[in-house]
This record gives sequence, structure tokens and C-alpha cells, in this order.
Amino acid sequence: MTVQNIDTGTNELLSELDAGILTITLNRPEARNAMSGDMMIALKTQLQEAELNPQVRCLVLTGAGKGFCAGGDVKGMAASGDGTVGDRTIDGAIHQQRVMQRATAGLLYKMPKPTIAALPGAAAGAGLSMALACDLRVMANSAIMTTAFAKVGFSGDYGGTFFMSQLVGSAKARELFFLSDRVDAAEALRLGLTNWTCEPDQLAEKTKEIATRLASGPTVAYRYMKENLNRALSSGDMEDCLDLEATHHIHCGQTEDHREAVKAFVEKKAPVFKGC
Repeated sequence: MTVQNIDTGTNELLSELDAGILTITLNRPEARNAMSGDMMIALKTQLQEAELNPQVRCLVLTGAGKGFCAGGDVKGMAASGDGTVGDRTIDGAIHQQRVMQRATAGLLYKMPKPTIAALPGAAAGAGLSMALACDLRVMANSAIMTTAFAKVGFSGDYGGTFFMSQLVGSAKARELFFLSDRVDAAEALRLGLTNWTCEPDQLAEKTKEIATRLASGPTVAYRYMKENLNRALSSGDMEDCLDLEATHHIHCGQTEDHREAVKAFVEKKAPVFKGC
């Protein structure tokens, strides 16, 4: 299959589709891939298109160079004197931020396809929030995580408080937000903030290994599985989760992928999933 390089409209975001894996790269290495307006607008568009593109079966979010994402551009904030409003009204700034957060971190979390964050280096502030919004994380053992918000007088954005609380519990999330300490890869693995760690030069290979497994898996089942898991976190109602699981389980039983998997199981061979 030919690798498809996708025009994102800006050099600050790269996008490539290969064998069902869409790799989106935050590309401001000179600024540790800090978020910019152009980058985030392009990311929003790429995620929206990926959600509806049947050729995309797994999504990887990573950063160029030695960092994942430093979050907001603090140097830019210092130059402008205001990191939140600029020339907008407060209400306008709040609305714009809400829309952007839902279309990026929110969509990574809700997208009906597996998402992976690959961290070659630091994930800080909103960059950490974006990494935690993904389903799975692979982290170079030289990388670190930090909420960082308290150190620049911010309370946090892009869903970081929600994702962190779900992963490590309320008390630990409060510690990590209030104190903004650095979490190395070994501690991130212990806490459950990352799923895998590896040598820096093995990050791309390890990420591709996991993404390939997901991209070749039963996409309909993954979609329902992810909705089940998200509902369990958001509602916490046991009967609601049981009912949703029943509906999705029966629907999966009608798919070609299910029939293929059952046949392959009986024949003791690997199934070939088609996503339908």
C-alpha cells in the first residue's frame, strides 16, 4: 500500500496515512511542538476527517524532534501579555476555547477508532492533556510528563483534569496538578499514565507494532468497545453499561468480521478483518 502524505495546510502539522494508520505529527520542534493557532486549526480538521474516513483504522499522535508537546506557547503569551483573551471578549475567548478543546482532545477521546500517543520527549500542560486523551500511550524512557499549569498560573485545559483523574484517581491527580512535578517514564508506567516505555530509538518501531495490530483488528468491535469503556467512565451506572454492552455485542455478532473470526478460530488460523 502506498504511503499517503496529506496536505494539512501548514508545515506545523504533518499527516501521513499508511496501511490504515494515520500518523499526525506536531511539527514545531524548535518550540518543543508548543501549540499554535495554525497547528490547532489543522489538527482539528485532520481529526474530523479521520473520524469519518474508513481508510483510517488507527490514529497515532506524536511530536517532531525530541519533544511531544510543550502545551501552550508560553513565550508567545509573554510577548502578547495575555495567554487567553488577546483582542477578543472574554466570552468570545471562552467559546473559542471550548470549541477547540472539544474538536481536538475531546475528539481524540470520543473518536470511534483506537488512538495512540507516542511520546519521544516531554508532554507538558495541554500537551500532556492531549496525550492523556488518547486511548493508549507509548513513551520513550527519556521522556517526562508534567501538568505544568500551576507554574505559569493556569488552572489547566484540554481535559487534563478529567483524563488524569480517570487514570490515576482524584488524590494523585490533585498532587500532580497542584505541585506540577515532573513524572519520568518509569513512574508514568507505574502510575498507569503510559502503557509502554522503550528506548528512544525504538519508539517508532514499538508504536508501529501496536498501531499495526489495532489497524488490522475488528474496527466495528473496537468502535463499540470504546463507547462501552467511555460510558463506564462517564456515567458509572451499571445497568446502563450492561444495556449498552448487550446492544453492541449483538450488533457485532452480525458483522462480517465476527463471522470471519469464528471461522478462523475453528480452522486455527489468524482472522483477516475488513472493518465491516
